[in-house]
Amino acid sequence: MQSETLLPIGELARRTGVNPVTLRAWERRYGLLKPQRTAKGHRLYPLEQVERVQAILSWLERGASVGQVRELLERAPSSAPQGDWQTREQALIEAIGNLSQRALDQQLNQAMALYPAITLCEQLLLPLLHSLARRWQSHFNARLEQAFFHTWLRSKLGARVYHDNQQLQGAPVLLAVDSERPFDAQLWLCAWLFTSSGYPVEILEQPVSASQLIRAVNQLQPRALVLQLGARIEAALLERSLQGIPGCKLLGGETVSLHEAQLQAFGLPELLLFDTPQAALRLLQKAQ
Repeated sequence: MQSETLLPIGELARRTGVNPVTLRAWERRYGLLKPQRTAKGHRLYPLEQVERVQAILSWLERGASVGQVRELLERAPSSAPQGDWQTREQALIEAIGNLSQRALDQQLNQAMALYPAITLCEQLLLPLLHSLARRWQSHFNARLEQAFFHTWLRSKLGARVYHDNQQLQGAPVLLAVDSERPFDAQLWLCAWLFTSSGYPVEILEQPVSASQLIRAVNQLQPRALVLQLGARIEAALLERSLQGIPGCKLLGGETVSLHEAQLQAFGLPELLLFDTPQAALRLLQKAQ
């Protein structure tokens, strides 16, 4: 009889896309995983635990909180899970209103330890950005809150991306912007999702000319170009620059629906459109 195949935590993380810190938290705090142990205490996971992690991710994507998942895995739920995302979002908004970097760090660090990056992006950070956009339309302190939060978010995600990048090898994904906005949160969310999923990145946070973008592609030889679009595009100029760039090209962002017809009319090979960072990640994974 063949011995059972057992996976170290790093291999389980590679197969599922969930980092080891989160896997350990799921085990210790919620009893969601049941690894075996070596004589030295190292975790080893049966192959069935890969499916277990995938089932956990499925519930998280449907809006469940990590604290609800164990019960949901053990029974067929009579109703959709409510999760704790709104509570977490309100706590973040309160911290932003108080200009409290420490509270923001505590809230997001706690969530990052419990949830994969793609779940946090979909269930917490994008809804937070939409709530803040509505809040800042009329809030008396909007400009100050915006400056405070954007500075903090760039620093937070930038540190994560930098740390992940040091552990990754191979051709990077090149992220660039076609917009004059001083800060593009979705650019950094894309970068964080990519590095969290094993793709190294290079980031051009400020717009560059078409010739400079082509030069960057020629020098970096990226596996893909991801271009965040703004509210306006110079369609003819953009088409000419993309014609000079080989390989996979992902274009999108919040305003992609405004440009979809023009972009599809380019008829360029390997040109894909996305509207959210998680959509960009899924397209990249399919294209590789």
